[in-house]
Amino acid sequence: MSKAHKREKQPELVRRSLLDHAARCAVEEGLARLTLQTVAEAASVTKGGLLHHFPSKQALIEAVFEDMLGRLDEEIERLTAEDGIEKGRFTRAYIDAFFQVTRDGPKSPWAALAISSMTDAGLRALWSDWMSERLERHAATDSHPAFKLARYAADGIWLANLTEANGIPAEELAGLRDQLKHMTQTD
Repeated sequence: MSKAHKREKQPELVRRSLLDHAARCAVEEGLARLTLQTVAEAASVTKGGLLHHFPSKQALIEAVFEDMLGRLDEEIERLTAEDGIEKGRFTRAYIDAFFQVTRDGPKSPWAALAISSMTDAGLRALWSDWMSERLERHAATDSHPAFKLARYAADGIWLANLTEANGIPAEELAGLRDQLKHMTQTD
């Protein structure tokens, strides 16, 4: 009997491996060049095994995007819980979380997925729904126009960092982050 037949099935571990390898492949080869076969081989599963979890390339890409949104959400929730000032708490956490992603630049799986979300209606809808839910949840503390401006600016800085040939220098990013967080300290 081969190892494949003896191996216990662990669908959640296989799914996790597929998501991680798909994200890595998207960074290394670009989302347009990502193939199901490449992801399956990287995760050491058959293409049929991959298709069991994700019926299409689009389903895989959307699952990776949702997974990354989940991770972003966890980080924002962690940062929010650590912030002792209620007003603007979500916005400050959002800024910090996005500046962590910004420092990774084009090597971040966010790079391939976020750029693709500009042209992919499905990814754009996932982002829009995710953001709408967070803004609704934090409306009492983060609806000030300056907070919205700070979040949009954080998004723009992240995108600008991707388009700069060598990225924005770390010290400049830190200064921009501090300026945006200062915008959340309004009365």
